[in-house]
Amino acid sequence: MSLSLRRGFTLIELLVVLAIMASLLTLVVPRYFQQTDKASETVLKHNLVSMRDAIDKFYADTGRYPSTLEEMVERKYLREVPVDPVSGKRDGWQVVSPEGGSGVYDVKSGATGNGSDGKPFSDY
Repeated sequence: MSLSLRRGFTLIELLVVLAIMASLLTLVVPRYFQQTDKASETVLKHNLVSMRDAIDKFYADTGRYPSTLEEMVERKYLREVPVDPVSGKRDGWQVVSPEGGSGVYDVKSGATGNGSDGKPFSDY
C-alpha cells in the first residue's frame, strides 16, 4: 500500500488567498495616502511656526527683519531653511515683506492646492 502524499497548494487556493489580499489592500491603501497627506500638512504647519518664531527672534535681537531666509541660517537663527513638505522644495517658500519695507516679515508655503480643511496651502 503506497500512499502518495503531495504537499503544496492548488491553483484555486492560491487564487482565493490573492483575492482576499487584494480586497484588504483596497481598504488599506486609500487610508495610507490620506495619512501621508495629513502628515505633510502637520510638518508644513510646524515648519511655518518655527520659521515665524525665528523671524520674531531675529527682529527682537537686531531691530530689523532679515533680508533673506539664508541670512537667518548664516546668523544661526535657523539650522537650515526647511523643506516645504507639500511641494518638496527648499526654495519654494513665499516671502512676505513688511508694509513699506523690505525683508522677511512672514513666510508662506509656495505649494499649490488645498489642505484637508479646504484652505489653500499658501494661507497657512
